[in-house]
Formats: sequence, structure tokens, C-alpha cells
Amino acid sequence: MKPRSFVEAQRNLRKHSAPLHKLSLGEIDRRAIAVLLGQVETNSGPIALNRLRSALSAFWGWAIQEGLAEQNPVTGTGVADEGNGRDRVLTQDELCKLWRALSEDSFSNIVRLLLLTGARRNEIGHLQWSEVDLARKLIVLPPERTKNGRLFELPLSAQALAILERIPRRNSTGSLFCENGHFGNWTKAKAALDQRIDIAPWRIHDLRRSAATGMGELGILPHVVEQALNHVSGAAGVAGVYNRSKNDRRST
Repeated sequence: MKPRSFVEAQRNLRKHSAPLHKLSLGEIDRRAIAVLLGQVETNSGPIALNRLRSALSAFWGWAIQEGLAEQNPVTGTGVADEGNGRDRVLTQDELCKLWRALSEDSFSNIVRLLLLTGARRNEIGHLQWSEVDLARKLIVLPPERTKNGRLFELPLSAQALAILERIPRRNSTGSLFCENGHFGNWTKAKAALDQRIDIAPWRIHDLRRSAATGMGELGILPHVVEQALNHVSGAAGVAGVYNRSKNDRRST
């Protein structure tokens, strides 16, 4: 498996399947699986349900092969319709409701920064003080922290900079949002936030898509949006070799 796929499978079997851990294989029936899948869909959406269902089905396939189980209780459970969830963009009204519902906890500050920067979830959730350059008004992510494996300097708007400046530093960790180095309580924190707002179901990654869409609607050129998102786009041939501009413009 690819490292990312392994991490996802591990998370599904160890974290999302935790309610099943206290039961023996023989005690886990289709109803128990269906209840678990329903809870995950409610908290994290249809895509999370389908990923968990796939991991559980693979686990029971292995258990049957090893003689540990006689049948797969995942068989017959429903597959969620993912629809066009990957195209979800929050409206201006939804963004206003979301912003007003944010409090002063770590998750709220993460959401604010995701909205203002268009960064990926873990780029902000795992952010370290060593990656924040307040003097130059940048977040500087090393290659091992970016999806494309390249150093990424993310300019900070005045609003984003103000959020970072008011986050207290702790002697026990270099992390901005969690003692253990990265924020990990996404599901619970988002569920609590969803209870305070009345908008259609959304995912954390929708904030990145919404930020990109908002930039486009402001008239920002597509290649600048791509650079702001740290995408490697259309970068082939001469254009890819020579276009290295940073387009370092900060909103005021």
C-alpha cells in the first residue's frame, strides 16, 4: 500500500472502528456494522462511510481467509452516495454563518486560517512556530510538509497575521494548536461546530475549494490562484521551467 493509504486504513480500523474493539468477531453482526457506518456518515460524511466500509470489508476478507470468521458482516450494508461532494463550495452566506460561529479555541483558529489562506488541512493543523515567519509575514513549509515535495512560502494577509500573533506560545511544544505536535481531533471538533450553524453538509477540504473559488471571483488570474494553493499546474515545457515568480501580494 502507499503510505497515505496505509495511514487511512489504520485510522479506519483503529479509530473509527473503536466501538467494535470490545467485541469478539463472532459478536459483530451486520447490524453492528450498519450502526457504526451510520455514525461515521453523520459525523464525517458519505465519503468517510465508504472508506470505512471498504477497510472493514477487507479486514473480514482476511479474517475469513485465516479461518477466524465464517462470514463477512459488511456484506449487505449500504454504500453511501458521494454525489458531487468533491465540488462543494460554500456560499457567501454559508461562509458568514461559519465565521460567526467560530470561537477562540484551536480548531476555530485553524478554520479561520484555512479560510484565509486556502491551505491544506494538515498544513495548518500541524503548523509549527518554526514554520511561521512573522517578520516576513510568511508561513514557510519545508518540502516534507507539502504534497508536491517543494518548499512553499505562503504569504499572510493582515487578517491571517493577526490570528497568528494572538496565539500564545507554549514552552512544552513548538506546535501552534496541540501539545503532541499536530491537531488530531477533527471529527469531534467539526461536529461541535456543525451544531452551531445551519448550513448544508460540508467537509474541511471544501474550505480550500471555497477559498480558490473566491479568489477567482475577485478576478485573480488562474495561475496565481494555483501558486497560492501550491499546485503544480500546467507547468510543462518552457512555461514550467521559467515561471518561478512568487506573486507575493498580500491583502491589506
